[in-house]
Amino acid sequence: MSAMLDHVVAQLLALQVRLLACRERLAADTDSEALHDLRINLRRLRSLLRPLQGLPGIEQLEAAAKSLGTLTTPLRDREVLAVELIRRGHAEAGQRRLAGRDRTFASIADSPQLTRVLAIVDAFPLFLRAADREGLARSLGKRIDKRLVKQWHKLRKALQDPAHDRHRLRLLIKRARYGDEAYPQLDHAGKKLQRLLKRAQSDLGEWHDRLQWLLQAKEHADLAPSTAAWQQELLEAERKSDLTLDALQAALKQR
Repeated sequence: MSAMLDHVVAQLLALQVRLLACRERLAADTDSEALHDLRINLRRLRSLLRPLQGLPGIEQLEAAAKSLGTLTTPLRDREVLAVELIRRGHAEAGQRRLAGRDRTFASIADSPQLTRVLAIVDAFPLFLRAADREGLARSLGKRIDKRLVKQWHKLRKALQDPAHDRHRLRLLIKRARYGDEAYPQLDHAGKKLQRLLKRAQSDLGEWHDRLQWLLQAKEHADLAPSTAAWQQELLEAERKSDLTLDALQAALKQR
């Protein structure tokens, strides 16, 4: 196998171990970060897969990973909101959203979505070796590099748009950041750029959370006491993220 294919297999095996550990943590409800860590490793898996489109099994694994992400997104959002409410002194409202966490975690650990992801990940190195024997993985490093370059181009173009969509920028930044982490040997981002990507993702995450909480407050009366603060924080998050995005755009121009 090529060095790049060896790298992909090694990354898959490492992610398999982490996903299995997350499953056990969820099943036993050992800690509050189990769901978050599952989603982080799922994002890393999808970032590893995205540049491999066209190889056998990729579509099935990507579809399974997407399905698991769809299952866990509202559960994680509720968990984040609960922690925020407790932090603000609204313990009853927060605990109400955490009620039954052990059952929720256990249901994810035993879900068909996670089971399918793990089953495909387990078999995937065999798919890759078969693809290599058939000559389907030829020039894999160049193909991956070309697709990552396209991701960076989309991010640059979106940053240059004066009416940029923060939701889309947040997604593009995640893809660029985790794509670079998945394939560090291609050296698409140095330490400075990685720091800016991480900061931009964090700033936009703060903005996104407040926006979602304010939307939920229209339907949930127990969120009303926090809306004034969230509105103020939303504006601050917009200002802060704009400064970070300007710095990111300047750094990309220097590359």
